[in-house]
Amino acid sequence: MEQPTRDLLTPGVLLPQPPVPETDLSRASAARVYDYFLGGMHNFEVDRRLAERVLAVAPWVQDVTHANRRFLKRVVEFLVTQAGITQFLDIGSGIPTVGNVHQTAQGRFGLARVVYVDVDSVAVEYSRKLLEGDDHTLVVQADMRDVETVFDRARELLDFSRPVALLMVSVLLFLPDEQPFDLVHRYLDPLAAGSYLGISHVTDEHVTGALRAQTEAVTAAYAAAGTPIVARTYEQVADFFSGLELVEPGVVALDDWRNGTDVRLADPAIAALSLGGLARKPMAGMRPSSRVGEA
Repeated sequence: MEQPTRDLLTPGVLLPQPPVPETDLSRASAARVYDYFLGGMHNFEVDRRLAERVLAVAPWVQDVTHANRRFLKRVVEFLVTQAGITQFLDIGSGIPTVGNVHQTAQGRFGLARVVYVDVDSVAVEYSRKLLEGDDHTLVVQADMRDVETVFDRARELLDFSRPVALLMVSVLLFLPDEQPFDLVHRYLDPLAAGSYLGISHVTDEHVTGALRAQTEAVTAAYAAAGTPIVARTYEQVADFFSGLELVEPGVVALDDWRNGTDVRLADPAIAALSLGGLARKPMAGMRPSSRVGEA
C-alpha cells in the first residue's frame, strides 16, 4: 500500500470533498435521532417525532442507546491504554457531542487522532463547528459505502501504514442483506496489521412475547420514516470479526464487554438486544484465535 505523503498527514489540511447528496431535512436522520436519544441538542422536529414514536412503544431504546455509548467509551479507553492505538476512524459517527471518541481518546493520549465519517450534512456541519480548532480531528461527509472516498479523506490525518482503530458502532444495522459483510472487509483489507475493529449491532434473536412486539414496532417506525434497520443474529454479528483476533470477552451484550461498574441495563432481556465486540487484525502468517463469548 502506498504510504501517505507528508502533506496529507499535516493536521488541519483539508482537501476538496467529492459531492455528497444533500440531506433531506423533511426526513428523520438516524444520526440526529441518536443524538436526541443521548440527550443532545442537534436535532430537528422531524427527528424528535420519530424518536418519540419509538419511545412510545419501546421506552427502553433510550437506555440501550446509552449502553451503546458506554460500550464505545470502554472500547476507546482499552484501545489507547492497553492496545497502544492512537488513530481512530469512526464510521457513521453521527454528532460527537455526548461520550465522543476524540475526547475519550485524547483524554488518555493528547495527540490521538480521530476521523469522523457521516453522510448526514447537518451532522457533519454541527460536528465541524464543535471541533473547530482541534487539529487532531477531521470530519468527513461521505456515504460509508464509498470506501475509497473515506480512505482518501482520512489520509489527510491518519497514517495507514500504522495501526488504526476502525469503529463501526451502531451503524451496520442500516445496511441491508449481505452488504455490511463485504463492506467491513473492504475497510479492513487496507489496514495495517495490529489494527482493530470495534462493532456494536442490534439483534432480535430469541426475543419473544411483548418484547418481540416492541422490537417489531421499533423496526416498523424506522422503516416508515425511510430509515430501515436490520437486526442480525449472534452468529451474523460474530461473522463481522471473521479472520480477526477477538479481544476477551468476545461478542457479548454491550454491558458485559469489560464493564467493571454497576452502570448497566437492569433487564437482561433488553440488555441482550445489542451486541458488541472488538478484534485485532493479526500479523501476517498468524492464525486468528477462535471465537470467544456468547450473547
